[in-house]
Amino acid sequence: MILFVLTFLLIYTAMHALVFWGMHPLLAGHPALPSLAWVWMGAMIVAPVLVRLLDHTGHELAARALAWVGYSWMGFAFLAFSLCLPLALWELAAWLLPKVAASAPRLSLHGAVSAGVILLVTLATGLYGLREATDLRVEQVRLTSAKLPVGSPPLRIAQISDLHLGLILRDEALAPIISELQQLQPDLVVATGDIVDAQINHLDGLSELWSRIDPPLGKLAIIGNHEVYAGLEQGLDFLQRSGFQVLRNRTQTIGTNITLVGVDDPATRQAINETELLQALPTDHLIILLKHRPRLGAGADGLFDLQLSGHAHRGQIFPFNLLTRLEFPLQDGLHRTDRGGHLYTSRGTGTWGPPMRVLSPPEITLVEISPAPDRP
Repeated sequence: MILFVLTFLLIYTAMHALVFWGMHPLLAGHPALPSLAWVWMGAMIVAPVLVRLLDHTGHELAARALAWVGYSWMGFAFLAFSLCLPLALWELAAWLLPKVAASAPRLSLHGAVSAGVILLVTLATGLYGLREATDLRVEQVRLTSAKLPVGSPPLRIAQISDLHLGLILRDEALAPIISELQQLQPDLVVATGDIVDAQINHLDGLSELWSRIDPPLGKLAIIGNHEVYAGLEQGLDFLQRSGFQVLRNRTQTIGTNITLVGVDDPATRQAINETELLQALPTDHLIILLKHRPRLGAGADGLFDLQLSGHAHRGQIFPFNLLTRLEFPLQDGLHRTDRGGHLYTSRGTGTWGPPMRVLSPPEITLVEISPAPDRP
């Protein structure tokens, strides 16, 4: 844990150093501004650690206030870093080029103009991102299956994922989600992990909000990595008090031939190879796999009809999605697998860290699976 904290602080400090370099032309004209900027940045660098300490020592209000400020700043700092990085690479190339070709001009862009542009773009994008994080979308996915009886109504499944309820996202974030689910009236609600965040204290009222949702086929949930970070027993207790049946490396059949398979996230160190669970199921069942991370298990393709996942947030803040795509190529939307199944990855229903999203609005996914048309 100490190694993780030190690594985080080192990387976060390096990000701030680059942002300070990019903004320095705007600060250099005042004798105190550079020092004040570093004092503020220093406070924000350690803010995430202080949030955890305040929360663990029972200072909830102070922890919440600092979380809002510190994590919002983190979002703005990341956006500024994303703009300063290509500028720094340009400056490095401009510095190296005359050393390779003596006659080449030094085309520097680092100055007050570039710093002003970066500042304005960061502020505008960050403010937009705070707004986009509240722009809840309903993404509809329509599929057909020959495993459902001809003439039967579609199976309507509402998926939520990566809500990250905790210090920042509370009842004001959950209430509109509950309201949307009430309007959708799905047959089944599934939660594909990270419903709670690491700071999980005092969420009793949120369990009561969840009790307003009682779909006819129930509410099922699986364990994500943040349920582990929050304390697995606490996470399980919250989900169960909220009316969710938690599928931990097991299956649940509803109706006559609809089977859901839920597997733990690897962070629990109790995750299993879902292939073993899938191979034991009847092949005439409609099989829906709930798995937090959007990866196909070894040998699992062809053993399920639909996998529902989350975790990657589609990067949450552009251009971070370019990095998350390297780890999770199937990080967003519906994908057809090689053996005829489907994998759908939610962008997530909440936010982790910065309470903002850029080009990745939060979603509730409504999956409608209809019987395949009867062929003559």
